[in-house]
Amino acid sequence: MTQTTDAAASPVGRPEDIRPSRRTRVHRAWWVAAVTFVTIIGAAAFRSLPGILIDPLHQEFGWSRGTIGAAVSVNLALYGLTAPFAAALMDRFGIRRVVAVALLVIAVGSGLTVWMDSAWQLILCWGLLVGLGSGSMALAFAATVTNRWFTERRGLVTGVLTAASASGQLIFLPLLSWIVETYDWRPAAVTVALAALAVVPFVWLLLHDHPADVGQKPYGAEEFVPKPAPVPGAARRALTVLASAVRTGPFWLLAGTFAICGASTNGLIQTHFVPAAHDHGMPITAAASLLAVIGVFDVAGTIASGWFTDRFEPRRLLAVYYALRGVSLLFLPMLLAPSVHPPMIFFIVFYGLDWVATVPPTLALCREHYGDDSAIVFGWVLASHQVGAALVAFLGGLARDRFGSYDVVWVASGALCAAAALMALVIRRRPAPVAGAV
Repeated sequence: MTQTTDAAASPVGRPEDIRPSRRTRVHRAWWVAAVTFVTIIGAAAFRSLPGILIDPLHQEFGWSRGTIGAAVSVNLALYGLTAPFAAALMDRFGIRRVVAVALLVIAVGSGLTVWMDSAWQLILCWGLLVGLGSGSMALAFAATVTNRWFTERRGLVTGVLTAASASGQLIFLPLLSWIVETYDWRPAAVTVALAALAVVPFVWLLLHDHPADVGQKPYGAEEFVPKPAPVPGAARRALTVLASAVRTGPFWLLAGTFAICGASTNGLIQTHFVPAAHDHGMPITAAASLLAVIGVFDVAGTIASGWFTDRFEPRRLLAVYYALRGVSLLFLPMLLAPSVHPPMIFFIVFYGLDWVATVPPTLALCREHYGDDSAIVFGWVLASHQVGAALVAFLGGLARDRFGSYDVVWVASGALCAAAALMALVIRRRPAPVAGAV
């Protein structure tokens, strides 16, 4: 991860200011990636809460699981719908400003939940505010950083940054579940707010917007890349890119597969696994710990997926990932029990390796088909991911209220994953440009 430094830091980042360096050190791109990783971990703290709080909120306020699931679905939908606009805002105002404000919004939304006593307040704080804030911290943020700072190792970096969300889950899930069971859900919400606030100084001081800001080339680039001028009209650009993308077949296939990805991860397992396991007599702390273990193997699986994406055909990787996920979900209803046993551990490990392994190949396909607009296109694809997650978060709660179990949800999600595997194989490859073609 080292590269010869190409310039002393230059405030204007002009190519003529670049001077060869005799020292070899870690390229600044890796430090920016490290700060991005820590930032996403801080934002992931909130996303650890929904599955833990469904039962406590149901018991304290008497709200149905469908009502609580509606608040979760608003959050998940906004998480996705905000992402493309956030990517455009980063082009207009810079990564640092957008991310710092997003973390502050997450802290405010999570902190205000401690005073709520009505369901609409849950939807406002947990759904609207935190949804908007976390949406600005979505994977479009990772895509923007990767596109600006790297021309080589993009698949690997995408996998590492995607794994940051799982790492945050790994860090906070056991802690938050222990706080909820030992004290109350309110201290857990305050912990999330403080975690988001703690990351703000790192973002403001260390997260540079572009390699040209420090007089360097992107990692792996052969030529200096000047910093582009700010792009005005962030909302208009996001919508213009969408209008262009929807006229292409790959966009709809990528959006459809990623919607199923969200439905089978954030909407299903992250939101409903803990209450489903609790229905079978498993303690909340044990179920939350299993989700944390998913986070452990998610890190390994996502980084490995990034490595594979740099070397293998992304469409085939997606098909394999979705097919394996669907098979595992079909077995889950038979594995839930009051205690943790080896088959359940095998499921957790297997599912963890596959959790967001779909992100690097999906982003690679966006980059292949949409070039400079790929971060914004990926933001819209991510929006479909979160719409799928939102629907299953809501419908899963309704199914539990209606049927008394989650069995039908597991089976339906497994079938959807099989459909996603077929859709991935249909995505066409973009022809390579002909040498010398104008």
